[in-house]
Amino acid sequence: MFIIPVITHAQSRFHLTLSGGFTNYYGDLQSKPLTLDQAHGSFGAGIKYDVTSHFAVRGGILYGRISADDKRNKASLRFRNLNFETKLVEANLLAEYSLFDLESKTFTPYVFGGVALFHFNPFTYDSSGSRHFLKPLSTEGQGLSQYPDRKEYKLTQFALPFGAGIRLRVSEKVTLAYEFALRKTFTDYIDDVSATYVDQFVLQAARGSKAAELAYRGDELKDGNPIYPDDGTVRGGADSKDWYYFSGITITVGIGQLFFHGGGKGRISCPKF
Repeated sequence: MFIIPVITHAQSRFHLTLSGGFTNYYGDLQSKPLTLDQAHGSFGAGIKYDVTSHFAVRGGILYGRISADDKRNKASLRFRNLNFETKLVEANLLAEYSLFDLESKTFTPYVFGGVALFHFNPFTYDSSGSRHFLKPLSTEGQGLSQYPDRKEYKLTQFALPFGAGIRLRVSEKVTLAYEFALRKTFTDYIDDVSATYVDQFVLQAARGSKAAELAYRGDELKDGNPIYPDDGTVRGGADSKDWYYFSGITITVGIGQLFFHGGGKGRISCPKF
């Protein structure tokens, strides 16, 4: 009986989090760094633990989808006619700092940062509507002996998430927040575009005609160039890595004192008959 109040008080530090919003990315096929253009819905769930009234740690899962198309890119890049789409699954662990104590304030700005592990697998549709995953096609010579510097990229990678938000206390156990979070990645292949074109016939011999067909798609445009670019012609911007980001609403629900009822925090009242 002496231990139970301590357990009850400790449980009040735990919260469930549910979030919904949109995801987007910035890379070779999306020239706008922060935009709702081509964004897709996403949702997540997790657990948050209040270490102090200002500092918390949280972990969660985020699921979303990102895509981009050169048809909606800046004019100088539309001639490539490339596009991609991928589902995105992320597991993250974050540290969060709130400026105000929500025990005495109704709202607080907050910042956060941490680490994440995410999985992606870019694909596209050919002119007949058939779906093709892009990594096995080695569209830039990844994994081919003729291009030893082009290593195959991994579909599961680390990222560094960070961002900020503002949280509103709705009730004793419920808060509502809007947050924006960037993800710095260490890959330039979320969109399967990074460096230069490789020799059309080398690619075709190694990965088939579909690989060459989807590596350059300018010939599909009505006024496009039907000639496949020479080996070494710039295809993407290898100097910068891809980013993705999330923006949306997060609901946090306290799960403390879930199994014990008391007249005050950390206390248990006598049963009523």
